Amino acid sequence: MNPAEFTPPMINGVSASKVFLQPAAAAFPTVYACLCAQFSHIEQAEWLQRFEDGLVYDAAGAKLNIHSPFQAGSCVFYYRFLAHEIHVPFQHQILFENEHLMAVDKPHFLTMSPTGQYVQETLLVRLKNQTGLQDLSPIHRLDRETAGVVLISKCPQSRGAYQQMFAARSVQKTYHAIAPYAPELNFPHTARLKMENGQPFYTMQVQDGKPNSETEIQLLQHSQAWAKYLLKPHTGKKHQLRVHLSHLGLPIKNDAFYPAVQHKADDDFSAPLQLLAKHIAFKDPITLQDMHFSSQQELTL
Repeated sequence: MNPAEFTPPMINGVSASKVFLQPAAAAFPTVYACLCAQFSHIEQAEWLQRFEDGLVYDAAGAKLNIHSPFQAGSCVFYYRFLAHEIHVPFQHQILFENEHLMAVDKPHFLTMSPTGQYVQETLLVRLKNQTGLQDLSPIHRLDRETAGVVLISKCPQSRGAYQQMFAARSVQKTYHAIAPYAPELNFPHTARLKMENGQPFYTMQVQDGKPNSETEIQLLQHSQAWAKYLLKPHTGKKHQLRVHLSHLGLPIKNDAFYPAVQHKADDDFSAPLQLLAKHIAFKDPITLQDMHFSSQQELTL
């Protein structure tokens, strides 16, 4: 088999990761030694288990073992599985699909793609297991804590056209959020803030300076204590909606990051963040049709 022809199979919804073996000042004796050094943040025992489980391949598709010799500049494929994952007890729903695109209603608490402590319990792997399609890839992303409509690419050849829609800001996204009701504030309101990386590293913070984020905020309904807001982001900064509402003194209900980080147990699903990607609309760059999808989920006061 020509090495260029080898496509690693999908295993339990997980696609193989590809890595090039980087040349080093002193050549490594084995592929195993190289991977342990190149990914020093991963325990050696985890790499050992991957080799023992037959989850590491060379470019031609042959399984490697811990004694397989190192060849600088070659590439290997490996799979990542976790011995234990916390089950996310909520299900996604496929709202629409054609040969290029899939619109999916993501539940709260479900991470988009394999990362950290989640592999099987991610939207992407669940979809790959459900459909058997290895080429699925998110076109854009929602936070683990956020529910609602997300677009998934089915075809690598057309993926760039859909990604370009988001880069060009030609996609209209509408969110709903539950946050405190503040009768002294006037809506509609457009929030414009300068947002930069914060501390802890997974949060964002507001700084003085030229705004780099913008959100249109409308009041939909309210009770004495809580209100339902409609949010239209005009930019796509990380945690933008959460930061903008918090900056107004209206932190989203059950937000564990803003205005202050509150650590919760990973298996605590009792208080989902009350933020929902409710609608998404765009002109399909392939079919040129106007597309509009809405989440079947609802936030209530």
